[in-house]
Amino acid sequence: MAAIVRRQVPTRLSRLASPIYRPSQHCIAAPIWQSQTSKTPIPHSTRNFQSSTRRNEKKFTKDHEWIEFNDEKTQGTIGITQFAASALGDVVYVELPTIDLSVSAGDSIGAVESVKSASDIMTPVTGKIVATNETLESKPSLINQGPEGEGWIARIEVGEEGKVEIGGLMGADEYKEFTEEEGAKE
Repeated sequence: MAAIVRRQVPTRLSRLASPIYRPSQHCIAAPIWQSQTSKTPIPHSTRNFQSSTRRNEKKFTKDHEWIEFNDEKTQGTIGITQFAASALGDVVYVELPTIDLSVSAGDSIGAVESVKSASDIMTPVTGKIVATNETLESKPSLINQGPEGEGWIARIEVGEEGKVEIGGLMGADEYKEFTEEEGAKE
């Protein structure tokens, strides 16, 4: 009959479970945070994240466009809503507005074409187009992937008249109610 031999766990292994275990003292291999050539700690990068409850104000139109304003309401980013993108289907072409184009609220500034239909893009406020999302020319499907994010269409410099028109646009809750009512009609 073979005898059962009990061995005591070596001290260095029992330290693995210790809360003050220091790998550099008990391991042959260098820890991940240590350089293999110089045996000095590699400075790890730290990222400071800042969080803010303040968000830019986003407004919506009955034509399913959105505009997100900067803090001063001097510039806004325009796009179509998720509701509109879903209704259009797969977007295949986007006609972007001309930069430096002066527009009034309700003017057509471009178009979005999909496999189902085409739709004009209307500007929610009066102002001047200062930038366009040129990526949409080569990748119009960005509108389907993120119509209220990466799929933005244009940036507008809001004029004095445009700042007054902001009051006639819907907030997020109003727009949600509006789309629910519109969805119930269909």
